[in-house]
Amino acid sequence: MKIIVDADACPVKDIIEEIAQQYKIELIMVSNVNHIIRSNYAKVLVVDGASQSADIAIINLTRPGDIVVTQDYGLASMALSKGSLSIDSQGKEYTNANIEGLLISRYVNQKIRQAGGRINGPRKRNPADNRLFEQRLRELILQYDNNC
Repeated sequence: MKIIVDADACPVKDIIEEIAQQYKIELIMVSNVNHIIRSNYAKVLVVDGASQSADIAIINLTRPGDIVVTQDYGLASMALSKGSLSIDSQGKEYTNANIEGLLISRYVNQKIRQAGGRINGPRKRNPADNRLFEQRLRELILQYDNNC
């Protein structure tokens, strides 16, 4: 198992790094050249700035049983199809049961924006969000350990 992070806009990189180090799990943070990511533990993979470069790199690294941290439903869907686990920065696990609905919602929201409509963005993060993410990430790691 390894943890692969879509790191460009990830607000919980420090939490992920701390947990990965505690459990001695390989950690890879993927970022494009427009973002500077530094880590004392993680391998930082920098890709070019082309659209989807980070997503392609993440999927190429992903194996069954890995954990992919992303806020991108499309990337999460691809990760699930490879047999990995996937979670967003709010602590919500992407599953085969919920991913289709999330992708449909993304599509509908995109159509509304293209037509000039407005969609409310996510609410502001708070410390409870970080605690929930940490709890859920630990649960995924333990779930994997119990299944092996």
